[in-house]
Amino acid sequence: MKKYHFNKRVLVTGGAGFLGSHLCEALLKRDYAVVCADNFFTGQRGNVAHLLDNSRFEILRHDITFPLFVEVDEIFNLACPASPPHYQHDPVQTTKTSVIGAINMLGLAKRVGAKIFQASTSEVYGDPEVHPQPETYWGRVNPIGTRSCYDEGKRCAETLFFDYYRQNNVQIKVARIFNTYGPNMHPHDGRVVSNFIMQALRGEPITIYGSGQQTRSFCYVSDLIAGFLKLMDSPDDVTGPVNLGNPGEFTMLELAETVIKLTGSKSELIFEPLPSDDPKQRQPNITVAKEKLGWEPKVPLEEGLKHTIKYFKQYA
Repeated sequence: MKKYHFNKRVLVTGGAGFLGSHLCEALLKRDYAVVCADNFFTGQRGNVAHLLDNSRFEILRHDITFPLFVEVDEIFNLACPASPPHYQHDPVQTTKTSVIGAINMLGLAKRVGAKIFQASTSEVYGDPEVHPQPETYWGRVNPIGTRSCYDEGKRCAETLFFDYYRQNNVQIKVARIFNTYGPNMHPHDGRVVSNFIMQALRGEPITIYGSGQQTRSFCYVSDLIAGFLKLMDSPDDVTGPVNLGNPGEFTMLELAETVIKLTGSKSELIFEPLPSDDPKQRQPNITVAKEKLGWEPKVPLEEGLKHTIKYFKQYA
């Protein structure tokens, strides 16, 4: 019987989630063997169901707050709920996933000599005083607020990654992800793009928090995954952190109006108070990604939203 050869064996934690499922698919296209680990708290088996027939793909139900023993060449650590309703559902578990999960995955990388990628977040900048946010900015984060389990958990994970790099010579790559959207998002994700699209498709009022003048930058998922791969493939001295996101800045009102136009919805806008510690502005400075990785996003917001709306129609 012919033995199947593959280029690398790669572990993706959170591999059945929104970003993880797209990453698993991209890695398989490179002829890598992919181990997808997920505890299915927010990940969905349906996101990777079409990959199950691939002989180079395997899926493990696993929570990274417990050690994992596998032989791999690279690790992408994406496991952690990323939307406020999900990470605030069990804030202690969210912090454990970021901190204990990072320790477990870094320990695995150290044992097997694997290169390891950390999916960090723009939330490490908190409600920023610097705009747009460069990687050199240390952030303005409330350490005891309702979002702290995620924000501070991810900040601590970055600390651990750089300490393992300095103390144990573990090869690390740290990406700070700004708002990303696209197919495979959870329909009840709770973040603004999925909320607006689901409300518009159902003809429900679209909920705007605050005045709607707060801004976000939206990166389509295919652009982000290309950034992941470019960072992982970069020279060893490019550790990050590297901002990955689309610097195009839109207000919540602009996003809502675009979604209404593209869905042909008759939804009206309703306004609710702004949640605590919700950032007023969020826009990445991607100079480092351009210079070190030769990366910048290419998919315009309207084009990406069309693909995303088509995906969400099955849930409306």
